[in-house]
Amino acid sequence: MNISHVPLNVLIVPDKFKGTLTAQQAADAMAAGWRAERPLDHLELLPMSDGGDGFGEVMGFHLEGQTQQSRTVDAAHHPIDASWWWCPASATAIIETARIVGLAMLPPGKFHPFELDTFGLGAVLRDAASLGARRCILGIGGSATNDAGFGVARALGWQFYNDHEETISRWSQLNHLASIRPPQQSLSFDDVSVAVDVQNPLLGPSGCSRVYGPQKGLTEFEFAESCLGRLVEIWERQFHVNHASIPGSGAAGGLGFGLVTFLGAKLLPGFAMFSDATKFEERVRNAHVVLTGEGALDDQTLMGKGVGEVAQLCRRLGIPCLGLAGVVPNPDAARKIFDAVFALDAITDRDSALRQPSLWLERMTATVAAYWHGAEPTERR
Repeated sequence: MNISHVPLNVLIVPDKFKGTLTAQQAADAMAAGWRAERPLDHLELLPMSDGGDGFGEVMGFHLEGQTQQSRTVDAAHHPIDASWWWCPASATAIIETARIVGLAMLPPGKFHPFELDTFGLGAVLRDAASLGARRCILGIGGSATNDAGFGVARALGWQFYNDHEETISRWSQLNHLASIRPPQQSLSFDDVSVAVDVQNPLLGPSGCSRVYGPQKGLTEFEFAESCLGRLVEIWERQFHVNHASIPGSGAAGGLGFGLVTFLGAKLLPGFAMFSDATKFEERVRNAHVVLTGEGALDDQTLMGKGVGEVAQLCRRLGIPCLGLAGVVPNPDAARKIFDAVFALDAITDRDSALRQPSLWLERMTATVAAYWHGAEPTERR
């Protein structure tokens, strides 16, 4: 145990370790490990999310939201009770779509993406409107779907027809789309802000089907593209606007596109929304070292995901930032934005890390704390 140093202000701000630890669990494990070696340091725990799993709970906590329940369906149309958060003072609803149509909610490999859609999100949006919400904040990462928001549009009253005036009820039939009819009564939110953690467009080589479809079981890329492309074509023909190239429109299987198109939403970087809600830059300025991390510090981390944004901000402000992860595929690249990086696969095998992720993350953080020789407060202040 190292107790000889001048106490540091340590900001611990991890995202989830996908499939093993929530952001809160990761923060708790890091704190326990650091405290074991440096018990005099002041630790501030700030679990984060940039729009995926855990976004609702994180934002609900920081905006003092009240947990609500809505009866709806998951991506496979099985009945569920979905949690969301209500902030009455600001008439704001916080909705995490991963809790409604999330991939983690379904048995692996049981459903093909053509069988799944975003319909269940509609009931939650209607409940929020009924409660008096004027503003909606949505995090849309972690979805099981690739329907470009077709399902939620249907749930909100939009109707889709083929050349024979037959109703289209599955997004895999959109290649036959001929016309779209708006709902008789639309939800009237003043503002719908959607947190996205990627910049992909809806269509093309970097679109949702080809980039994110495979992790959801999608292999029929050309057919999926033809369905979503037809939706874009008919929408543009009727309403004279095309949202398919907006950065982030391909997020969550095209749900970014759907929420902009059918609900008038605006897409915003998820990390920026988290940062604004938590006054994050001020917290970083008050820290002597920042610990962050997620399951993998990979290319996506370096290209704008939340953990990478934490590191970039720290670098601009001159605050040391340490990245902890399950794996770091390219340490040299990661060290361009992190002061140092550490991976569980360097201290234990994969099976052990998956069985006891908190234990191993705690042990790794303790080792980091024991050997950390960053600037002490008297040196930097």
